[in-house]
Amino acid sequence: MQEERTRYSEDELREFEELIRGKLDGTRNELNYIKETLSKRNDSGTDITAGTAKLLEDGADASERENLSQLAARLQKYATQLENALVRIKNGTYGVCIDTGKLIPKERLRVVPHTQQTIEAKLRRVS
Repeated sequence: MQEERTRYSEDELREFEELIRGKLDGTRNELNYIKETLSKRNDSGTDITAGTAKLLEDGADASERENLSQLAARLQKYATQLENALVRIKNGTYGVCIDTGKLIPKERLRVVPHTQQTIEAKLRRVS
């Protein structure tokens, strides 16, 4: 009978670390781009154009700013989750379900590298 593994090997953890660092770099780049876009929007020029067209433009601008702010908040949360996953790699708890103590399948970790639960444990929590 094969003994059930309780953690991933150093090589496997390095593979996950590379994957997470790549996603983290991409997330940070996207976050920086959004922050730059938002700060440029706040510096909008001083041209004063007449009437309702300007009001509509301001409304659309405010809505887009709000959407970008929400996206930035989600990206920041995701970046933090990825950073926490790197900490778990360092302390040897990465890939272990916080509910069951079992290894989270590699396939799940490749898709959701910051997860701390097997899909079964997550579904149990939801219901």
